[in-house]
Amino acid sequence: MAKLKIFWQPAGITLDGIGAKRYQRHSDGDTPIVATSIRMLSVDTPELHYPGTSSPAKHDAKLADLAGWLMAGKAPVNGDLAAHLAPRLATGDAGTRHERQGEQASAAFQNLVDTRLRRPSGTMRDLFVRTADQPFDEYGRLLAYIAPNYSTKELASMNREERATFNLLMVESGWGAPFIIYPSIPNQADLELFHTAADEAVTQGKGAWADPLLLTGYEFRMVYRLWEVTSKLEKGEKLSEKERISWISRWCADMTTGLLYEPQEYFRVRPQDRLFIWPQNIRAAVAALNLIPA
Repeated sequence: MAKLKIFWQPAGITLDGIGAKRYQRHSDGDTPIVATSIRMLSVDTPELHYPGTSSPAKHDAKLADLAGWLMAGKAPVNGDLAAHLAPRLATGDAGTRHERQGEQASAAFQNLVDTRLRRPSGTMRDLFVRTADQPFDEYGRLLAYIAPNYSTKELASMNREERATFNLLMVESGWGAPFIIYPSIPNQADLELFHTAADEAVTQGKGAWADPLLLTGYEFRMVYRLWEVTSKLEKGEKLSEKERISWISRWCADMTTGLLYEPQEYFRVRPQDRLFIWPQNIRAAVAALNLIPA
C-alpha cells in the first residue's frame, strides 16, 4: 500500500455545547440522528434518497440516457471522464443498484449501533461527538466523527482500533466510501488508520466495492446533476459556461503523491487516496499540504 505524503493536524474539538447525546435513529448509512442531525465526516455511503426524498431507483432511465449522451459526446464532460462514467450508467439499473447498496449500508450502520452502542446489559451508550475544522454543512447538519462514549474504565483497556469511530468502521466495512474533504481531515494517526482501512476495503472488494461498476455516493449525486445539465442542453437551452460545469466543482488531491487534479480528473486518483478540496480552499490547501499540480 502506498504511504501518505500529506501531514495534517486538525483544530477540531469535542463541542462542549453538544456533549454526549442519546442515539435515536439513522436515515441512511452516513446520517445518524441524535438531538441534531449529524453528517459523518470523511465517509460517504450510497444514497437512499436523492435528490430530495426521491428514490434513486426511479432514475434508471435518466442515467441510461446520460450514458448515451456521454458516449455520443453530447454532455459537457471531458472525454476520459465520460469513458469512466458511461459503463456505470449504461446498465439500465444504475439507480436501482445504488439504492440497494444504500440499503445495505444502512443495515451495516444499524449493525454498528446494535454491536457497539448497546451494552451487554441491553442499555445504550451515548455517542461521543467530535467535529473537525468546519462544524456544519450547507444543510445545517453537524459535521462530525462519532463513536460510542466508552467509560474511562473501558477506554483504559482498549487500543486505537478498538475505539474506532463509526466513520472509520463504515469505511472498513466497504459500505462507506472514503470521502475526506479539506480542511476536515482526521489527525495524522487517525488518517493513517483511515487510509489503511479504505485501501483494504477497495482492494479486497468489501461491501459496495464488490461491484465493479460502483457509483459512490458523491458520484451518484454528481451524475444526477450532470443529467440535469445535459438534459437542458438536449432541449436546446443555452447555458453559460458556469452553468455547463455546475455539476462538478471539487478538486482532488492524491494523498500518496501530493499531486493535485482538476475536478474532472478526480477519477485518475484511486478512491482510497482521494482528498477533495472546494475551489475556495485550493490556495490554502496547496500551501498547507505542499500540493503540486498533476
